[in-house]
Amino acid sequence: MASTVQCSAGFATQPPRPGHSCRFQQRQRQGTLVSSARRDGQVRAMAGASMDGRAQQLEAPVAVVTGASRGIGRAIAVALGKAGCKVVVNYARSGTEAEEVCREIEESGGTAIAFSADVSIQSDVESMMREAIATWGALDVLVNNAGITRDALLMRMKRAQWQQVVDVNLTGVYLCAQAAAAVMTKRKKGRIINIASVAGIIGNIGQANYCAAKAGVIGLTKAMAREYGSRNINVNAVAPGWVASDMTAKLSHDIERKALDTIPLGRYGKPEEIAGLVEFLAFHPAASYITGQVLPVDGGLSI
Repeated sequence: MASTVQCSAGFATQPPRPGHSCRFQQRQRQGTLVSSARRDGQVRAMAGASMDGRAQQLEAPVAVVTGASRGIGRAIAVALGKAGCKVVVNYARSGTEAEEVCREIEESGGTAIAFSADVSIQSDVESMMREAIATWGALDVLVNNAGITRDALLMRMKRAQWQQVVDVNLTGVYLCAQAAAAVMTKRKKGRIINIASVAGIIGNIGQANYCAAKAGVIGLTKAMAREYGSRNINVNAVAPGWVASDMTAKLSHDIERKALDTIPLGRYGKPEEIAGLVEFLAFHPAASYITGQVLPVDGGLSI
């Protein structure tokens, strides 16, 4: 099931005409239900206070961020939105949280739509990419962040635990990158940032499935960078270490102390620190000659 909800700041100088309020329409697309906010038959996807601002918004980069309703994905979506990107805020189940991300982007003067899609399902992914194109006519940045954990020692790990993690964390990256690259290659430009993990570099007890999937993302990143470099598409990976989250907040003092003792900087990372690097790779001119790289953001954990 895939669905989308529009969030847009609108024009301060162009109030809606009577009888033309924003409404929701629904339509079928290859077996998936999609809904989007439209006005006068057109998607309201503009933000700004002048016609000059509108022209700038028409040229603003379009980004898809998977798993963007919370944690690192949320921080990335907000950072890209504040930087002037039009953002597709992807989520699997957390619709309310995704709409909150859209509102935060909107309040900063940006534009976003929330889109429900399971990245491990090809039809959902294709619907999401089509929606980005239908809404804004372009796709410039893809951030593959969606991921899950199903932890267990390898000797006790069920096949379902292995497959679920690989399907979302690795196959989901493949599906999204393949669909996005089909658009980017035609335009001969684009940037893809895959969120890997330091666990895919150094391993972690009880996370064989997660480590294997993230190591796969690293290999996939390098292969994609070679394949798409001639089309002016940069592909890089960011590998976070321990990052402050709802999960780390629930750790006991002893476990937390042991975790922090392994980090040379002696603290957890912040989602905003990951988002800052992603923003650099997505937009900054200095990042235009960086491709095929894996950039750890782990406080020195992988040293």
